[in-house]
Amino acid sequence: MSIGERLKTLRKEAGLSQKQVAETLKMSKPIVSQYESNQRTPSLGKLIRFSRFYNASLDYICENVDEKGALLGDIEALLKKDKK
Repeated sequence: MSIGERLKTLRKEAGLSQKQVAETLKMSKPIVSQYESNQRTPSLGKLIRFSRFYNASLDYICENVDEKGALLGDIEALLKKDKK
C-alpha cells in the first residue's frame, strides 16, 4: 500500500472528509487529495503532522509495517506473531 493509500485509509477509518483533514492540518483540500492519489509526496514535516493527527506511526504511513501502531524495530515481534 502506498503512502497516499495509507493516508486515505486512515482518513476514512477516522470518518473524516478531505476538507476536514485539510482544515485541521492547515493545508488545502487539493493538497490532501494529491497526497492521497499519489500525485504529490508529503514532506517529512507533513508526514509527522499526519502521523500525530491519525495516531499512526511514520513506519506505518511510509509502508514499512502493516500495523498502525507498530514501529520498524517491532518487525521481529510481528514476524514471530505471524508464525503462531
